[in-house]
Amino acid sequence: MTDDQLPEWFERRPGQTVVQTWHGTPLGRFGTDLDGSLYADHHVLASLAHRSAQWSVLVSPSRFATPHLRRALAYGGEVLEAGSPAADLLFAPDREKTAERVRRRTGVPDGHRVVLYAPTYRDHLAHDRTAPSGDRPGPYRWDPALDTAALARSLGAGHTVLVRRHPRVTGSVPTGPGVLDVSGHPDTTELLLIADVLVTDYAGLVFDYAHTGRPMLFHTYDLEHYRDTVRGFCLDFETRAPGPLLVTTREVAHALRTTGVLAARHADAYESFRRDFCDLDDGGAAGRVADRLLADGT
Repeated sequence: MTDDQLPEWFERRPGQTVVQTWHGTPLGRFGTDLDGSLYADHHVLASLAHRSAQWSVLVSPSRFATPHLRRALAYGGEVLEAGSPAADLLFAPDREKTAERVRRRTGVPDGHRVVLYAPTYRDHLAHDRTAPSGDRPGPYRWDPALDTAALARSLGAGHTVLVRRHPRVTGSVPTGPGVLDVSGHPDTTELLLIADVLVTDYAGLVFDYAHTGRPMLFHTYDLEHYRDTVRGFCLDFETRAPGPLLVTTREVAHALRTTGVLAARHADAYESFRRDFCDLDDGGAAGRVADRLLADGT
């Protein structure tokens, strides 16, 4: 079982079952959808059909995601629309107990409001693209536009800003009063569980976080460049985003102080986002995957 691409050399053995759960619903375009774009990795594109042919079944997190995953991953096999097993935690009966454990482990003081800042990577910030992929550190550089130190100062006492680098990004995350680096935490969903507010940009984790019903803010300082040059979107992001699109650190700080007003303003967009793009999750995705495997004895 895997939630990402397997190595190019991997070949499924006769009788072996490979379950691809993928790592979420795509927001930014990827895979074959990037063919012909400025930052397309042609070696990766050429290997997609072979890699996806090694899967026995692809688990889709939503009906919206299914056609995008099929096309972008060059996959023609069985798809199980089961929801996201990783998101089951957000529905678990003991999730509050889990949240307490995660808050202790990450060092969040008791009673603090948690702001999770979790941006995606930028293709134009790649390390040396001419080097073999195994030799690239990351392969993307950490170069955030959001000033988390200023954000923490603006919010003041009673707040903790957690910073989560994308797994494909390398670089030092500055920490300080009110700012903790949680990039090394092994489970992103656990961080979503403890976040009172999510600040991101174009990261696909917004689809999982929508199940919490908590506010989301979008730091979209490079929206036009990302949309028109870097990747583009799998949906009309500017009209469907379940929260405000913000440009500066000052705007993000102000939004964090007025989340109640913003939540009411974006309530309809939030609900339609969850309905249209997060329709299969209910806490039972892992069970549905297990049922599928047991049904034919695999």
